[in-house]
Amino acid sequence: MAIDRNRSLEARQVFRCRTMVLIRPTYHRVPGVRAGARSATLAATLLVMLAFAAGSARASTLVIEGAGNGHGVGMSQDGALGLARHGWSYQAILAHYYTATTLGRAPAKSVIRVLVGSRVVRVALERYVRGVVAAEMPSGWPLAALQAQAVASRTYALTSHAGGSRFDVYSDTRSQVYLGVAAETSASNAAVASTAGQIVLYGGHPATTYFSASSGGMTENIENSFIGAQPQPWLVGVPDPYDSGPAARWKVTISFTSLAAHLRGLYMGSLLGIEVSKRGVSPRIVSARVLGSLGSTSVTGPELASRLGLGSTWLYFFIRDGSLVRAEPDRSGHPASPPSAPGGSPAAPATPPPALPQGGQQAPDAPVGFSATGGVLAR
Repeated sequence: MAIDRNRSLEARQVFRCRTMVLIRPTYHRVPGVRAGARSATLAATLLVMLAFAAGSARASTLVIEGAGNGHGVGMSQDGALGLARHGWSYQAILAHYYTATTLGRAPAKSVIRVLVGSRVVRVALERYVRGVVAAEMPSGWPLAALQAQAVASRTYALTSHAGGSRFDVYSDTRSQVYLGVAAETSASNAAVASTAGQIVLYGGHPATTYFSASSGGMTENIENSFIGAQPQPWLVGVPDPYDSGPAARWKVTISFTSLAAHLRGLYMGSLLGIEVSKRGVSPRIVSARVLGSLGSTSVTGPELASRLGLGSTWLYFFIRDGSLVRAEPDRSGHPASPPSAPGGSPAAPATPPPALPQGGQQAPDAPVGFSATGGVLAR
């Protein structure tokens, strides 16, 4: 900061620290003291203040309040369970999560090319879906939820091009989980049979039907979760009022020492915290800044969640210093604290979901380290 040599300096600069706000003291020009000496004194003061801030940060903890498990695009499996329990049909469930879509028919005699290990296996579409549904959703769930999963998985397989010209889908969580005959149950097979050949259409064409384990109460626009993807009119955020499973709301605390290790390379100097820049409609984090005493770095929401080992980008950050808890800076325009749990009543904090691949088709330009796909292994 330049010093005006012709008049006294009374400018004060506020430094944000973990435990208190430090204000730069007022400096006056002293006769006989050179400007260089004053600059050296000012620089020394700044270094002491930054060192104090860094030390306070290391003594603090970061509290993360999160929601959901997975990218939150398209159908929520926990939400579909809730809707089914409230009497929704599979047709209504699909129409809710995939906006302005209809149901149509798959091409006759469709075959899916599945990469199993290092081999590509050709599987008839209906047989493939039977091997997916019970692997992606518990077979004890209501029939309507299983039927919705069957139609979503069938459509997904037909629109997936994970392996380009070589194969359509992986057999693991990089695509939908396919376990073959070993996964089949009478309940899941009944869901597949009762929806045989049905797929989701948008504008008369098969629509890619992403899905995830839990939306946390609101799904997300595809471009806000799959950074770099183009908006799609059927993959927009919608309320998910009955997603109240164990992953709907959760909380985790991380020490600043551990946080600094997770975020190494994204800040310069000492880690000071995380500032959210932009959120989606749900409101998952689209972008944020990792703040350092000597420099900060922009990061996408998916990369930030991956660095922290979390399976959702619906995150709010708070600093705890002893009994004092305060929100980290948030420039997104969304409320500074997460909303109450779905259904209007707060949910008890739960263990955060791990950052596991979520199943479903690989999204375009998927960020490294965070799955841009939908669905999880059956719980």
